[in-house]
Amino acid sequence: MAANEARQAGVAALAREIEDFMAAGGWDQPPQLFALVPTAALLDEQPELAGQLDRANPLTPVAQEALPEGDLAEALGRIAWPDLVIGCALAQEIIVLPPGSESELPDVAEADAESLRRAAADHPQRTEARLVAAVLRDGEGACVMRLRGAGTDESVDEIVESPDLAPNLVEALKATLLP
Repeated sequence: MAANEARQAGVAALAREIEDFMAAGGWDQPPQLFALVPTAALLDEQPELAGQLDRANPLTPVAQEALPEGDLAEALGRIAWPDLVIGCALAQEIIVLPPGSESELPDVAEADAESLRRAAADHPQRTEARLVAAVLRDGEGACVMRLRGAGTDESVDEIVESPDLAPNLVEALKATLLP
């Protein structure tokens, strides 16, 4: 596996790990930001974590304080990471609408963000989902989305993975890592 593919696989594994962590807490959680920190450096600074972390994992996600209420893009725009942090990830619950349903929503030019959120949440064909986007300073990114009750059995969630699921969010997270 080429180095680029290995990094991509590593970022995807971190996104899955974060999604599993969030899934253990159930639904209806606020957005959660994570710093991606080299495990060895974390253990060097906090040796008491040795029993909880696997030094073989190159990176460890570290949950951050709660994001402020309000506009997520604005909150992300205020974030600056120390050099030790080589990546970050965000988990957030979203509403997914079927293709073509945009025409049933209010005109974006005339509607505010809250009106659009309400219209999406009230849409009869909506699917609730949790999206995790993870990026590294070198540009590698990955996304994992859990679609609530979207499997063939409505009690089973469907998992979708693609680095292209949320390009705007990936770019916003990359911007938090710029010097």
